[in-house]
Amino acid sequence: MAESNFPDIVYTKVDEAPQLASASLLPIIQAFAGTAGVTVGTKDISLAGRIIAVFADYLSDDQKQADDLALLGEWVKKPEANVIKLPNISASEPQLVAAVKELQAKGYALPDYPYTPETEDEKAVRARYDGIKGSAVNPVLREGNSDRRAAVAVKNYAMANPHRMGEWTADSKTEVSSMPGNDFFANETSVTLADATKAKIVLETADGETVLKDGLSYPAGTVVDATFLSAKALDAFLASEIEKTKEAGTLFSLHLKATMMKVSDPIIFGHAVKAWLAPVFDQYGDKLAELGVNPNGGLGALLERVKGEPEILAAIEAVSADRPDMYMVNSDKGITNLHVSSDVIIDASMPALIRAGGKGWGPDNKEHDTNCVIPDNCYAPIYEETIKFFKENGKLNPATAGTVQNLGLMAQKAEEYGSHPTTFEIPADGVVKMVLEDGTVIHQHGVETGDIWRSSSARKAPIEDWVNLAIERQKATGFRAIFWLDADRAHDAELISYVKPLLEAKGVADKFEIMAPREATRASLETITKGENTIAVSGNVLRDYLTDLFPILELATSAKMLSIVKLMNGGGMFETGAGGSAPKHVQQLVEENHLRWDSLGEFCALGESLKFLADAKDNAKARVLGDAVDVATQGILDNNKSPSRKVGEPDNRDSHFYFAKYWAEALAAQSDDADLAAHFAPIASALSEKEAEITAELAAVQGKPADLGGYFATDDAKTETTMRPSATLNAIFG
Repeated sequence: MAESNFPDIVYTKVDEAPQLASASLLPIIQAFAGTAGVTVGTKDISLAGRIIAVFADYLSDDQKQADDLALLGEWVKKPEANVIKLPNISASEPQLVAAVKELQAKGYALPDYPYTPETEDEKAVRARYDGIKGSAVNPVLREGNSDRRAAVAVKNYAMANPHRMGEWTADSKTEVSSMPGNDFFANETSVTLADATKAKIVLETADGETVLKDGLSYPAGTVVDATFLSAKALDAFLASEIEKTKEAGTLFSLHLKATMMKVSDPIIFGHAVKAWLAPVFDQYGDKLAELGVNPNGGLGALLERVKGEPEILAAIEAVSADRPDMYMVNSDKGITNLHVSSDVIIDASMPALIRAGGKGWGPDNKEHDTNCVIPDNCYAPIYEETIKFFKENGKLNPATAGTVQNLGLMAQKAEEYGSHPTTFEIPADGVVKMVLEDGTVIHQHGVETGDIWRSSSARKAPIEDWVNLAIERQKATGFRAIFWLDADRAHDAELISYVKPLLEAKGVADKFEIMAPREATRASLETITKGENTIAVSGNVLRDYLTDLFPILELATSAKMLSIVKLMNGGGMFETGAGGSAPKHVQQLVEENHLRWDSLGEFCALGESLKFLADAKDNAKARVLGDAVDVATQGILDNNKSPSRKVGEPDNRDSHFYFAKYWAEALAAQSDDADLAAHFAPIASALSEKEAEITAELAAVQGKPADLGGYFATDDAKTETTMRPSATLNAIFG
């Protein structure tokens, strides 16, 4: 790959709200960065871009585009890599299909998504599409471990301006419910490989042996796990929880991560849909199959398939009337928890419910206590313990709370988020074995038809890098530091055998604690309740969950986190917080031309990226720019210039104007670089003098529908017109 193809800073092109915000913010960033000789360019990792790249052979030459995700995957392994990574759509099946249909309507001759592939060609197409679904992006780019924490300015603002928290009471009926056993947690086995080796996964049945996966390769020191979740046990559990919820008079809710866990969790979701409509499937199963119903697609897709079947619709209505009330995604539109698997993502849905005092929205558009069904026990205890803590102690006070920082093991597809190619819905009763090239069987599970079996791994180099990052962070802060590892869980026990010797060798074993997630949750909540700080050193999924849970409690959002990926070969990736890609924000923009997306995460990432580049390339001007970004970010917070949620009030575009204004003023006022001060003095003056004119132009477009020319593949010109409506501001930056 030619290095000249990459700018100094790569700013990723993504989806939905953050991509719309980029159309407004990126030209400002490029104008400022250019004064330090820094180039800022884009690489397309959007869902539409990934589809186009993967199916280039179906398209005309003018429609084709490079596979930027693959190119970036190689770039992040280079020491000079510097990437600002915005949130992208992970892509559930419904999102993927919708994107394909939109591109087809725009003239892209893409193949239809084959729900039930039969021919070899259909299977090949399905495999290509499946490679785009779920967490297709992050494992490729995350060639380093994660350092996530609240920026000082953001934390200070949250404490000075505490957000509303729902009241917790000791008699709340809200609870977390998980399987009593036979889940991924209970069935897990784990080994650390002494030597580099290849492996395969086979299923032995009465009819012989089937190779589920071959050609796996692991370096020495890799921790390799295997486990399964029993389909029968899951079905019995779900049926029981539906009845229990009805008796308790609470809302039924299911919390999964069907985007990142793109094979296992959609299947679990489908089991819940079938459990909810069990009498309907019992009576009309053959007809539903004939109509192409796949419960994994959700209740919404099912209702669409049966809309011409009044008898089935009546049966669904009768069953639903006999069920408990369900947690709603949108009660006004009748969209339930079970409509679309990607509508309720556990790391966002559970913290929001906890912040609201354990309340979820019911079909009556009112808040109610909720049964939070999280089938697998691997990480459910963190939410269960959080709920218990707040029932006992009342809500957290954001004005006085300390902070939980996180160092997460995620490099090189560590742990469950790297398990997609090795997760299977078992087709027949038998035994699944993981066999090394010398014939050694390292994992073996007796399974039944429909069980979900998976294997994941974590390599030695990322594990050691993760521990060293924790040591560095604890030394820099002096905070209480806890490794969230359960000695009674097979995988965690293998990690502990790495962690303890490394800590002892560095002479810092006394600076760290090792606790199971349940105990670590309570310890962390006790610590921040006292106004003190702690570092959670956790694995990949916990990293994801904790960097939403604690920020949503502390800051009201996870989108404002400072998120640094220290790439293992020396580069840096700066993620713009956790917050997702905010489809509801896009809906509001299209309807009212108001974008409430908050770019504070982008501001924080930009400052860190510029300072990293300054050190890496000995560019003093970039350092001045980065320091000034911090001043501008503080200005946004101090002067309350973040976007409002309501149409007619300042939105994302206004915040970008004020960010540019404060950034220019900080550069004009600094004394470290006279050339930059002289360059930005007139820009700062112009932005100040034209403030009323610019904000009036920005306000004038609100309240009317906005035409983006698409959703997944927006029209560039229409998007620019929408997101850069101030001619005065545009003229200042050229």
